[in-house]
Amino acid sequence: MKKSNRILAMTAFAVISAGLFSCSSKRENHGYPYTPVPFTSVKVTDSFWGQRLAASRDVTIPLAFSKCDETGRYRNFEEAALQMASDTSLGFQVRGLPFDDTDVYKTIEGASYLLQTYPDAELEAYLDSIIAIVATAQEPDGYLYTARTRNPEHPHRWSGSERWAQIEDSHELYDLGHMIEGAVAHYRATGKRNFLEIAIRFADCVCREIGPGEDQQIRVPGHQIAEMALAKLYTLTGDRKYLDEAKFFIDMRGRGEKGMDSYRQSDVPVMEQKEAVGHAVRAEYWYSGIADIAALTGNKEYVEVIDRIWEDMVGTKLYLTGGVGALREGEAFGAPYQLPNLTSYCETCAAIGNVYTNHRMFLLHGDSKYYDVLERTLYNGVLSGISLDGGSFFYPNPLESDGRHARQAWFGCACCPSNICRFIPSVPGYVYAVKDNDLYVNLFMSNDVTVSLDAGDVALSMKTDYPWNGEIGLEVKDAPRRPFSLMVRIPGWVRNEVVPSDLYEYADGITPEFRVDVNGEAVNSELENGYLRISRKWKAGDTVHMSFEMLPRIVEANDKVEEDRGRVAFEKGPVVFCAEWPDNQGLNVREVVIEGRPELSCSHDESKLYGVDEIHVSEPGLVLIPYYAWNHRGSGDMAVWIRDEFLDK
Repeated sequence: MKKSNRILAMTAFAVISAGLFSCSSKRENHGYPYTPVPFTSVKVTDSFWGQRLAASRDVTIPLAFSKCDETGRYRNFEEAALQMASDTSLGFQVRGLPFDDTDVYKTIEGASYLLQTYPDAELEAYLDSIIAIVATAQEPDGYLYTARTRNPEHPHRWSGSERWAQIEDSHELYDLGHMIEGAVAHYRATGKRNFLEIAIRFADCVCREIGPGEDQQIRVPGHQIAEMALAKLYTLTGDRKYLDEAKFFIDMRGRGEKGMDSYRQSDVPVMEQKEAVGHAVRAEYWYSGIADIAALTGNKEYVEVIDRIWEDMVGTKLYLTGGVGALREGEAFGAPYQLPNLTSYCETCAAIGNVYTNHRMFLLHGDSKYYDVLERTLYNGVLSGISLDGGSFFYPNPLESDGRHARQAWFGCACCPSNICRFIPSVPGYVYAVKDNDLYVNLFMSNDVTVSLDAGDVALSMKTDYPWNGEIGLEVKDAPRRPFSLMVRIPGWVRNEVVPSDLYEYADGITPEFRVDVNGEAVNSELENGYLRISRKWKAGDTVHMSFEMLPRIVEANDKVEEDRGRVAFEKGPVVFCAEWPDNQGLNVREVVIEGRPELSCSHDESKLYGVDEIHVSEPGLVLIPYYAWNHRGSGDMAVWIRDEFLDK
């Protein structure tokens, strides 16, 4: 990886701690009944996801690092260090956004995940050089916020005259949250403590200065993420103060300087929250934080809160793509069933947050319905946000376009590029989960994994061409002598359920078939929360074959969704499809009408868009491509929801 002269010059300042922090080797206590199998245990060998991971390695991560350098993100840390070393003001102009530091942290996080899939000594050394730059900007007591430290007399205009003074605008704690997330990922991937030490010192500074004590200030984060990050730091270190601080932030929401404000999910106290409101990214991060604190403290009231909110979101505010946040104004959730298509916002960061929330809901409840939403969001709402080659990005992800949308290589507010930069390499950590002697198979992609159960270590190999077909093979490579259970998720789309609510339903009268075999013999048992339990004493060489009938399907929305009345959408397996102008010359895809009940067929074109399935609609001769792949052949018309004469009344 090419290094800038600035970064090479700073390498000498690398901070690689030698024992200041001792991490216990015992299994971390996440508090959840179900434990995710970490990304460090899953080696992806998949064609579909392998291409995405390779694009992250070869394009996305290098691009993000180059943009951090080009746009002055690294220089911000250097200027902070220079100012701290000076007795007089150096007069640095604090421009940009107060959370620009997080683009560096998020890119380090994504690169750290990649190191597990693609070990790379040069990349690892490069990360050390960047972390060294970050370390120079940390004040003696641990505070690290370059938007202030670069010019304490004239900090960023959102930041106030003193620390924490305008904390709901300043993003000081948002910076902390992303720093912790990146530092924990880096530590887990490399075993190095250099970034983790920086994050711990900043977290300790926050815990000393903010809280309910006499010598502390009552402050709450403006943009949530510190809650989930501090919970993660607690699970890693076992230091209770991080959990207490996270819980304090949850409980005090609405009592900060901004008071009650639905935009920040502070319109009512946490225990009275009933619906998804306000800025969608902040909301999803907060819901994830509440779930973490609920799991770690055993507080059932928190669980009831996020259960209510989840039901509202999935029942009235979820796009077919898994996107959330309908409104451009405030990047916010709309009213129930307010799901416009052309003007839909569906920020990429919000889709990533939706994955975080639903993952945690599964870890609390062990129900496949949460993974049904997670998978839908992953293959559609998230993947739409990044180009197939990994080099350009969407900020909003509309479900209809009149040609005015195009991906960009970077944004002034670069939260979405840097967020998806860290997210895609983390996907291996969502495939499996464990509980006691149950191993949950949640996502389907070719991979090799070794998992520790109560019975002992299990090694599996999965092979599949998912999401293009529903044939999935599992082979046991190694197994303990004691029995254990494989819990195979039977996706909602197989069980004829679009989403776990009445917001959408299939309108084609089809009932897909599925079959699961062990060593060639069919498994016939009742599903448990959407999972097929296969319990036995396993041995090396045992095989499980899952066959999910994967057909093109027609979907219609609840009639309360005004913009989708009289329209249908199409999907196959977990993938939502759209009609785009290059495949439908002579048809206006935004106005075309389906007459009668069309015949649907499917074909695979390996030469198009890195290899995609196409759905062919007989009348009026539409060709549909996966929604995530739109806008790669120039800007023009696109539509997910197509007018249908039978429904258009």
